[in-house]
Amino acid sequence: MGANEHGVVIGNEAMHALVAPSETPALTGMDILRLGLERAASAAEAVEVMTSLLEAHGQGGNCGHRHEFFYQNGFLIADGREAFVLETVGRWWAVERVSGERALSNAYSIGRGYEQISRDLAQHARASGWLDSDHRFDFAAQFLNPERDEVSFGRGRCARGGQILAAHKGKLTPQAMMAVLRDHGEEGQARGWTPEQTKRRSICMHAAEGARRSQTTASWVSEWTPDGVVHWVTASAAPCLSIFKPIILGVAAPDSGPAPTDKFYRRARWWRHELWHRAALCDYAEQAAKIAAERDGLGLKFATAVRTAMSSTDQLKKAIADCWREADEAEARWAVSAHHDGYARCGQAYAASWAEHDKVGMVRLRDSRT
Repeated sequence: MGANEHGVVIGNEAMHALVAPSETPALTGMDILRLGLERAASAAEAVEVMTSLLEAHGQGGNCGHRHEFFYQNGFLIADGREAFVLETVGRWWAVERVSGERALSNAYSIGRGYEQISRDLAQHARASGWLDSDHRFDFAAQFLNPERDEVSFGRGRCARGGQILAAHKGKLTPQAMMAVLRDHGEEGQARGWTPEQTKRRSICMHAAEGARRSQTTASWVSEWTPDGVVHWVTASAAPCLSIFKPIILGVAAPDSGPAPTDKFYRRARWWRHELWHRAALCDYAEQAAKIAAERDGLGLKFATAVRTAMSSTDQLKKAIADCWREADEAEARWAVSAHHDGYARCGQAYAASWAEHDKVGMVRLRDSRT
């Protein structure tokens, strides 16, 4: 995910199609996203840039970090005026103009409501007999891989996100969007819920055994206001246990310390938060309830502080710095109050899974002091 100085924001999702992804190195989804942001001053222009590059160069290659991972790509593309969903299969693509609320996940979601499709895809659809009486076809139905979707639960998460968004009837606030990103699905609404109880993937996801080998890495909400675009970011995993903090392009951001890598480094903000996140996992219900009021209160306080300071760059810089400092102080307090005992209370399978994650990424969580 990313944004540029023109207020264009793009998010990327892996898509799993019945058409196998190319293993030949080409543009990755993140390449396409980055180039769209570098070259476009509007969402519509970004769509043109990205589809042109896709047709010219194709997509493919290994997108995995510690193991090979190949996939197609989907994108949410927005500015302060309009938004689009772009979904791709090889060099083919379809674009849907967003009206109202829209969610995207790891599953094709554009049906017959596309605004435009690539010319060669239109020709292929005609030759294959896919077109209905209105000379259109269902893009998602033709390409979605149901077996991969069973693992990723992409359609389920997309439907859940759309359901929560629609409940606000178009009157969304940044805080409402943050709540969506913190959602653990219907199971997560139960009293005393803890992450190991959820067997499927959710919007806010914590790694576990089985199908949940990864987790939410970071979360981002963009707010277009009359005075400019405010980006609310966690800069940490687990949005349910994180505070969204403001970033405004053109205004100096607070020092976040060293950039995080896949190895634990205590001075990196992302890893400092991960100490708190992993400590809270086995006592999740109690820890989440303990911090919820302060987390949400700071979110509202930060929104007011930024809105009040928008007319002055100096005041805005100070307000942003104050927000990040207060968030860091709060999360440091939360981490001290949580007790980490090696996941003993999580259950044997869940504990074994997290021990493996720690061995790979954090080396020895409790012994490292750097």
